[in-house]
Amino acid sequence: MGTDERIGPRFLLAGPGFGGSCFPKDVKALAYMAAEKGRHPQLLHAVMEINDDRRGMAVRRLKEMLGSLQGKTVGLLGLSFKPNTDDMRDAPVITVANRLLAAGAKVKAYDPVAMDFARPQLPSVEMAPDPYSLAEGCDALMIITEWNEFKQLDLERLRKIMRQPYIFDGRNIYDPEEMKEYGFHYRGVGRGY
Repeated sequence: MGTDERIGPRFLLAGPGFGGSCFPKDVKALAYMAAEKGRHPQLLHAVMEINDDRRGMAVRRLKEMLGSLQGKTVGLLGLSFKPNTDDMRDAPVITVANRLLAAGAKVKAYDPVAMDFARPQLPSVEMAPDPYSLAEGCDALMIITEWNEFKQLDLERLRKIMRQPYIFDGRNIYDPEEMKEYGFHYRGVGRGY
């Protein structure tokens, strides 16, 4: 799959699960058609279960980092299911935000283009006008969508305005050693801590 240009390194990246309208719908449709024909769609069901678990994994990892989410302020960088779109259909952030809220966290979010579409789906999440306003007073940030804008943030400024310097990078956009040099408690996905 990694050598197929339609998939390859552009799509085989770390993350809190896939979203959007196509892939989830297609997997569910294939499972339905297989079951209808008397075949075994267990692999397709497992794909959807694992995808759901990836969303929970992000919240579990942050809880491991902080010890507890109760009373913590968590900032979510990215709302759309992928960068360069405002598409919120089956976006992983919806599950992540709701699980954070259920664990007692205050949740803030920023996305370059999807906030207007996210507000109705995430009414308990405070939307911030920019990444730095988002980071002010946060105990932790979570990278949910890998927007180029987030790769260019002033990390020193970010560190200074956060209450605690915890970052869970759900897209592995930052270098762990560089984050350590800036004074962050940093975790990416699948990097073996």
